[in-house]
Amino acid sequence: MNAFGLIQIGLILSCTTIISSLHCNHLPFQQRKVIENSLRLLDKMGKKFPQQCLREKTSFRFPTQILQPRQNESVGVAIEEIFQHIFYIFSKNLTLAAWDGTALDEFQNGLYLQIEQLGACVIKKHTHYHRSKEVSRLKLKKYFRKIDCFLKDKQHNLCSWEISRAEMRRCLQLIDKVTRKL
Repeated sequence: MNAFGLIQIGLILSCTTIISSLHCNHLPFQQRKVIENSLRLLDKMGKKFPQQCLREKTSFRFPTQILQPRQNESVGVAIEEIFQHIFYIFSKNLTLAAWDGTALDEFQNGLYLQIEQLGACVIKKHTHYHRSKEVSRLKLKKYFRKIDCFLKDKQHNLCSWEISRAEMRRCLQLIDKVTRKL
């Protein structure tokens, strides 16, 4: 390959890096838009919270300390992890949920795209996890495992899905609150 070809490849790589880093710099703004859309879709998916489910409410206790903005990058890692867990929960056994299928598909697609975009930015900034990040991951895993077990224990009935949907709404609202501060 000649020198001109190497220069072209170098320019392409540097432009790609600059463009992708600009994309990552605008991620908090983009996340707010995705979260607003996700909240709207969560509302559109189902109707009002069913009265018969009020006595079944449970507290899952979201680990809010993982979203404390000590470092923007660690918050990004936590948000990506949260989106992955939400995507996982809303990707199975939805037959008894009786939700609007189109809104559910749009919700899942939006989460998936955000996971991909966050993943690309987080990988660039982090090649290894510190102990505190691993502790945060374990806390999130435990929190979402409680929700998953709750759904299984209730055999994925309507009330368990509605309670889980309300809990995911709270998660997204917490993320929105944090991203507005970044």
